[in-house]
Amino acid sequence: MDDRQRRLWLVAGTGDGPPLARRLLDRGWWVRVSVVGAAAAAAYPPHPRLECRVGPLGEGGLLAQRLGQWPCRWLIDASHPFAVRISRALDQVCAGLGQPLLRLDRPLLPPGSARVIADLTRLGPLLTPADDLLLAIGQRQLAQALAHSPAGRHAARLLPTPGSLATALALGIAPDRIALLRPGGDGSIERALCRRWQTTAVLCRQSGSPAEASWHRVSRDLGLRLLLLARPASDGTTATLDLDSLLDQVGEAPPPGE
Repeated sequence: MDDRQRRLWLVAGTGDGPPLARRLLDRGWWVRVSVVGAAAAAAYPPHPRLECRVGPLGEGGLLAQRLGQWPCRWLIDASHPFAVRISRALDQVCAGLGQPLLRLDRPLLPPGSARVIADLTRLGPLLTPADDLLLAIGQRQLAQALAHSPAGRHAARLLPTPGSLATALALGIAPDRIALLRPGGDGSIERALCRRWQTTAVLCRQSGSPAEASWHRVSRDLGLRLLLLARPASDGTTATLDLDSLLDQVGEAPPPGE
């Protein structure tokens, strides 16, 4: 049997990726995982049928070349809901190669009392100079958020990378108002930061992740306003599947030799 029929390529991060990889390994698949950085790779425990590839996959011809060098039964896109660029690139290249592609749908969390905004240009009417806004939306959108926020003071919670720190400092956020933390935990650190900084409002992404769920709890417990940047609509051709449907579609790996 062609080895490709027992291979899966998983594009993921540290949220949905590790538990999904474990489920796939339990079903007998050989799994290659693509993650952006070495720190993300550390979230995947060693396994004889698991291989982590670190670094961006690229787009267009480069992406097609990389996928062609390791043909597989399924490519699974479990990337972050806001990672629209890689999802779009996978749609286009997989269609051209005839590579079967599945996409994991991360369910939306109930917004509760949070205010969902379509884009960062809508921040203006929701904040005043009396506000102290904690930005938890990642470094790529930090500049745009600051450009549209009328809040009097800002703080940022970012991933612990040199690029994140350099971006926040270059945008004028004070060093003692920058927290470099990995996702996870019970929210106690975030609560302490909000109290220390006298935060009045939090801006995070509508990712459906445990991090978003934590901000719902922290904001509710401390009486903060929570602003959610709406999840981008999918403009790709690949239908999204919930976890159970995706696993049903993938099934069990064929036994060796068949």
